[in-house]
Amino acid sequence: MKTTKPGAPNEEMRRKNLGALLRYVHLNGPTSRAVLAEKLGLNRSTIMGLTAELTALGVVKEELPDDTCRAGRPSLVVSPETDRVFVLAFDVAVDRLLAARVGLGGVILDRREAVRQRKYPDLDDVVGTLAEFARQLLRNVPRDSVCVSVGASYCGMIRPADGIVRFGPNTGWVDQAFGPELERRLALGLPVRVGNEAHLGAVAENQRGAGIGFRNLIYLHGDVGVGGGIVVDGKRLDGNDGYAAEVGHMIVNPYDGRPCGCGSRGCLEAEVGEAALLSAANWPPGLTGRDAVASVVHAAERGDESARAALNRVGDWLGVGVANLINLFNPGVVVFGGMLRDVYRGSAAQVRNRIVADVLPVSRERVQLRIAALGDDTTLVGGAELGFAELLDNPVEVFRRGYRHRL
Repeated sequence: MKTTKPGAPNEEMRRKNLGALLRYVHLNGPTSRAVLAEKLGLNRSTIMGLTAELTALGVVKEELPDDTCRAGRPSLVVSPETDRVFVLAFDVAVDRLLAARVGLGGVILDRREAVRQRKYPDLDDVVGTLAEFARQLLRNVPRDSVCVSVGASYCGMIRPADGIVRFGPNTGWVDQAFGPELERRLALGLPVRVGNEAHLGAVAENQRGAGIGFRNLIYLHGDVGVGGGIVVDGKRLDGNDGYAAEVGHMIVNPYDGRPCGCGSRGCLEAEVGEAALLSAANWPPGLTGRDAVASVVHAAERGDESARAALNRVGDWLGVGVANLINLFNPGVVVFGGMLRDVYRGSAAQVRNRIVADVLPVSRERVQLRIAALGDDTTLVGGAELGFAELLDNPVEVFRRGYRHRL
């Protein structure tokens, strides 16, 4: 017969409450004790005990509010220790590498960026560059700061359990040990959490960007190809093995579609990705990347007929994909990120026309279409949130085992 240690339920409840309070100030910023009690459904004495413990731990601080002229005793304001508690966050896109030190509260404190050459495969180069960025970022940290984890987003299908890149159709990576190798090269004694860039982008926009306040969200990310992340009832949709929401490989044009890097034809990615747009616009072959995509949009705005026709074609296929997703998931908002921010900006009319024509009336009544509010940092912020996840679940244990840089 299973026995429970005395006090275990209370200890578990305390841990959950500590995590809930820390999560709230991490996502919402400085908050008074009174508001925390209201939002978390706890009495003020419990909130006082929790904030005292987190303050002693060193992950939050308590201060008097700026406005102390009101009658009565002011409620102390609880803030995340942004400068002291941080994660290392990495973002591996097809043609760029990003690294950042992100403080508790989601503030990017320091960052590095490099161009990534489009070649197959380049695990050693990628990991080596990111490890060097990490060393540079750690040189500048305050003496008493603590790195609690490492989070990384990658432009491919990731096995969440161990950070293996199972398949990257636009990078040539198949079963590459990205997470384990990065953890080995960093040598911080910390776990490296890796996720798909669009999955993490969906979380970032839902928590900190264009999707705040929505329980159901679809995020479409353009980075040469097209990735997707879906939030259902406030939770990321991962699927059975973590490979869900590969909306870029949803077949939209099965009969005369363009070939896709996945081996199929007529995928959404093949019809609306970078290559499809630049080819349709008759852009010079040597031009690639986000600047090239943006240049098509700018040319269309100036009246270039080839650019306008290319955006109309790509926008129509994008609309087909979005219409299918709205019919399937009934989201409150669809967010366009990466290079799709520019594509949508130049083809919003075509996307909306498809929604009007092809989406069930009751599903299109309230859905909103938005551009990613976090800009080029959406997937980087998503990687940071993946890094913070364990701290927010178990603040005391995770903070105490964090990496403390010795100057």
